This record gives sequence, C-alpha cells and structure tokens, in this order.
Amino acid sequence: MVVSRNEIGLALSLSLSALATEARASQDGAAVLAEVDGHKVTAAELEQKYAAKLMEARYQYYRAERQALDQFIDDCLLETQARREHLTVEQLLQREVNSQVKDPTEDQLQAFYKGLQTNEPFTAVREKILATLRQPGLAKARATYLQSLHAEASIHITLDPPKAEVALDNAPRRGPQDAPVLIIEFADYECPYCQQIDLELKKLQEEFAGKVAVAFKDFPLPMHSHAAKAAEAARCAAEQGNFWDFHDLLFGGHKKLELAQLKEYARTLKLDAVRFDQCLDAGEQAAAVRKDFEQAQRLGLTGTPSFFINGHFLSGAVKYDTLREVVEQQLAASPQQPPITTGPAPSVQ
Repeated sequence: MVVSRNEIGLALSLSLSALATEARASQDGAAVLAEVDGHKVTAAELEQKYAAKLMEARYQYYRAERQALDQFIDDCLLETQARREHLTVEQLLQREVNSQVKDPTEDQLQAFYKGLQTNEPFTAVREKILATLRQPGLAKARATYLQSLHAEASIHITLDPPKAEVALDNAPRRGPQDAPVLIIEFADYECPYCQQIDLELKKLQEEFAGKVAVAFKDFPLPMHSHAAKAAEAARCAAEQGNFWDFHDLLFGGHKKLELAQLKEYARTLKLDAVRFDQCLDAGEQAAAVRKDFEQAQRLGLTGTPSFFINGHFLSGAVKYDTLREVVEQQLAASPQQPPITTGPAPSVQ
C-alpha cells in the first residue's frame, strides 16, 4: 500500500511546523523587535546576545513539535487504513492490536496485588491491575502495527530542526570537501553516547558515500576528568597527521584515558613519541580545546553529543534513523539531488 502525501496530509499546509517555520522565516535579522530610549533592538542583536538561551528553547519546541507531528502521522495512517477496510479506528485496533495481547493469568494478577500497599479487596482493584499489566503489551503491539503501516506508506518529513551558524574554523574533517551535507559534531571522549554514535556516523558516511562529511569539535564536559586531556592528545596526534586514527582509538571501546594510556596510544600508532609527549605534557593544545568548548557554550550546548547538520541542531542520544532523516532532508533540498522519500518517521527522544 502506498499512502499519498495528500491522504496522510503530513501537515504540509496544515501542520504546526509549517506555521512555525513561516513565522520564524518572516522575522529576519533586520526586524525591529523593540525600541528602548531610541535604540532599536533588532532580531539579529537579540540573537547575538542570547543565542544560547534561544537555541535551547527552539530545540525544546522542535522536539515537542516533532512528537506532535509523529502522532499526527500515526493517526492519519490508522484512519486511512481503517477507511480502506471499512472499519472504525477502534475496530481496526481491536483486531490488529488488542486481540494480539494475552491477558495475564490469575496467579500473575494475585502476585501483583500482593505487592500493592492497599486495603482494598482484590475484586475491587482487579480490573485496574489487569489494565496496568496489559499496557506494556498493548504499547508494543501498537508500535509493531504502526511500523508495518509506516513501511507501506510514502512519507516525506519536511520539518527541520532549528538552525544556527557554526564556525568550522580548523576542525578536523572526514569526508569530501565538497560534500553537500556537513555534520559538525561536538563530543566528549568520555561520553558513552559519543562512543556509541561514532559507529553510527561512520555507517552514515558509508550509506551516503561521497555526500556526507563529518567535522569534529571538542566539548569535554566538566564532569569527565580525563576528557579535556584526551581531546588535547587527539590534537597532538593531529599535528603528526593522525587525528582520525587517534580519535578512533579513543572511541573504539578503550576506557582508559589516563595520561600514560594516551601516550601508549601514540606509540601504538607509531607517532613520534618524544614530540607527542612534549605536546601533551606542555598543554600545547589546551587553548584550542578551550576555544571549541567556549564556542559550544555560546551556542547553548549543554551535553554531548551535539550535532549541526548543515547548521540544523540535534542533541543527546540521537538515533541513527533521526540523523539519517535530516541528512536525507538536506540532500533533497540540494539542487544537485533528487527528492528523497523516507520510510518510517523516527521519534525524537
């Protein structure tokens, strides 16, 4: 089954995303937002002074907006399928979801009841217990059924994450210089999510070979005592043309980031050990790491990993499908690329 954009709407003309995007676009940098004793406060001036606060607010709005859009799409798919089968949505869900979930046994209900702190008799709360125990199974069955509907539908998501200007400076870059999509990652070598997503970024570059480049920026979080020195070490390796090899070692499941281990990694890569040790011991790259960190703070970043995909911001434990979707959006927007239709719409966590 293929559901057209008109059938499921996707809010191309109706959704909150279109309205919000239009409103944001209409407010350019020269727009005057206020006047104080003759001084005209422009949108650009406000953006420059409070970029961090505004970015975080916009991202929270985007996440709420995206969740609403995902729900809108799910509802449209259910309504369309029910209409095709001459059923109500409730009847469709009863057949495809509710009927697939087995009720817990009486022993399971009794066991759950014994764990409750209540003076009510079992018979009085039995139905509530039943509903509670059925809920996880219903949620899983519903998600599975919706996934099947998504797989058969043609869905094109046009809602973009918020955007910011990010200076690339001399950040290490992997991928072609002319790639139509550039992902700038702010990461921390002690961050477990950063280690996990590193493999996903490589997978993304393989899937979109020649079309995606990745640039790396340091954002060592204060809670991670070894992250800043590890970032310096990677930059010391970069002086010898080995940034990405060293970066991959740090993110390759190696948990030891003490000074001695960092030096051992340099020897593993057969770098000039004396030159590397001097660079690391003297803190020659500390200022460069601090510059990236301060840039992250000005952008309003609060955690890692954080991404700017052609300037569009995503943060946290982002799923591969979410990264992939934004890459596809950017490729579709490029005049060199044909429009791309995505599959299931991933949820933003």
